[in-house]
Amino acid sequence: MVGTDSDSSSLPATELPELYDYLLKLILIGDSGVGKSCLLYHFLNDRIRDPSPHTIGVEFASTLMRLPSSIPSSSAISTSASPSRPAASKTLKVQCWDSAGQERFRSVTRNYYRGACGAVVVFDITSRRSFESLTSWLSDARALASPDLEVVIVGNKLDQEDDRQVPYLEASRWAQEHGALYVETSSKTGENVEQPFILLARAILLAVESGKLDPDKTGSGVSYGERALRRVSSWNGSLGGGGKGGLLGGKCC
Repeated sequence: MVGTDSDSSSLPATELPELYDYLLKLILIGDSGVGKSCLLYHFLNDRIRDPSPHTIGVEFASTLMRLPSSIPSSSAISTSASPSRPAASKTLKVQCWDSAGQERFRSVTRNYYRGACGAVVVFDITSRRSFESLTSWLSDARALASPDLEVVIVGNKLDQEDDRQVPYLEASRWAQEHGALYVETSSKTGENVEQPFILLARAILLAVESGKLDPDKTGSGVSYGERALRRVSSWNGSLGGGGKGGLLGGKCC
């Protein structure tokens, strides 16, 4: 297993925060050879990955992403009527678990699905067989990961358009019918490589802020970061809160 930490392009190294609001667990799944590892590598490093053997078991990497929140910051809240103000941004630490696509590793890699809140399910647009395998991959993920799993289907190898076997509309409709988002990428040219991860992170953040996903719930795939805990602690202290009582740690009357 390989563990690395990298920064997404949305957070230049000079701006990296020390704290984050939420920790997310994502899984990358799909048939062997569809380009999962190359897609993740290009997203994290903004460059093509050198030719390498197929993933054996599971590889791990993490990155920080900053996304706009759907909830205004406390400084933007006013008791008087006022024009809407920009929402505060949230920093997410995204853990990506890249699993082997070979059948002989499926029993091992399925163990890493548990506790995932998001899945990037990849197929090769030049391989109908890899597209037809999506049903099995998605079924396993939804059976073993978080009950509120968010999913993005990725058609990779967009640079090989002339060899396409799966039409865009067919794949897009399939994703929609299965409650997933759809995007096509090229891990070779870098086209759209950020989109699956940004779309997935946005969907998960929205689910958290709307109450669909509860970071306090075991197995949700999301947990609070120290920044969120410090913010709530500070807010709670300003109200004179104390004692136990979940994340907010106070009582109301």
